[in-house]
Amino acid sequence: MVALALAADLEARLGRDLTDAETLRANALLLDASAKVSRYTRQDFLPVADDVVILRGVDGEIRLPQRPVQSVSSVVAMGGNFLPNLTLFDWLWDGLDLIVLGPGNFVINLPEIWWDEDGYPDTYQVTYTHGYATVPDTVVAVICAMVMRTISAPTMSGGVSAETLGPYSYQLSAPSLGIAVTMTQADKDDLKDYRRPYGQTRIRPGV
Repeated sequence: MVALALAADLEARLGRDLTDAETLRANALLLDASAKVSRYTRQDFLPVADDVVILRGVDGEIRLPQRPVQSVSSVVAMGGNFLPNLTLFDWLWDGLDLIVLGPGNFVINLPEIWWDEDGYPDTYQVTYTHGYATVPDTVVAVICAMVMRTISAPTMSGGVSAETLGPYSYQLSAPSLGIAVTMTQADKDDLKDYRRPYGQTRIRPGV
């Protein structure tokens, strides 16, 4: 895992250099926040060349999970049932994130079982290149906000939600705020345009 934001991004938003104590934690917290953002959005964001994935086709279409898609280089139908894998040539990438499969007319001697809707697993190995040249500003901003909330918390004592010192007192919004990065609803709202719906559903008419 590579952090999607840098210590320099934190300093730009803080308006100062990180202290020695903050620097000791910054890299680990940036990695933690990046991991949480990637998991929530189901996106890698960083460029990946010739990524090989196994995906399920739905009604002759394959939806690529990572965005933006830069190119698609190959589509291989996984045989299953002791059938060989077949490299397909009858497919079209829509330029966004969808591969539309053709009827198979360009495959010579295609086994008859492939024409049976239930005869093959409808699973494909796709090789494609994806990712942003630079991490989107919104993603960097959310990661930095998550880290800054953590390093600026007045205490790192687990389970402590409030402390009083003489006439002064403070209360944390979450007891573990100073220990680990957390994602707020506001963070999720900012990331909603990058969040990828999970899975696909295929509905067949009843017999």
